[in-house]
Amino acid sequence: MRNRRHKRALVEQGCAHGILVYANGEPVGWCQYGPREELPRIDNKRAYQGLAPQGPEKLWRITCFAVLKPYRKRGVASAALRAALEAIRRRGGGLVEAYPITRWLARAFGNESTHGTESMFVKAGFQRVGPFGSTRYSSHVLMRKTV
Repeated sequence: MRNRRHKRALVEQGCAHGILVYANGEPVGWCQYGPREELPRIDNKRAYQGLAPQGPEKLWRITCFAVLKPYRKRGVASAALRAALEAIRRRGGGLVEAYPITRWLARAFGNESTHGTESMFVKAGFQRVGPFGSTRYSSHVLMRKTV
């Protein structure tokens, strides 16, 4: 509930960032991105300790994707990623982090990855930094790219 209130306040202040992807005039995909200050929960993750960047460069995060089922595996998330990177570039750029999934049980996630896939980020020029935690159902990695 606290996260919803925080996100709502960001939206009302014009400080929330997201990309919508449309097909035939209808939204079919979404990508959440934003500066570190807007998406701070990652800083508290145990897996992030020791991996946090130390330089003065602005830090951006790409944290979540959603694609309507009929449009999955059709490049919608990749289009959203490209648009998010361009939006970050227009805002001065910096270091961009992502936390894609590397393994998941389809039955646990309905055959979808809400964090994107490692291969999608590799194709966009991201480099793997290290593991970023795992559960019984999934594993994630930390990836970065300077824009």
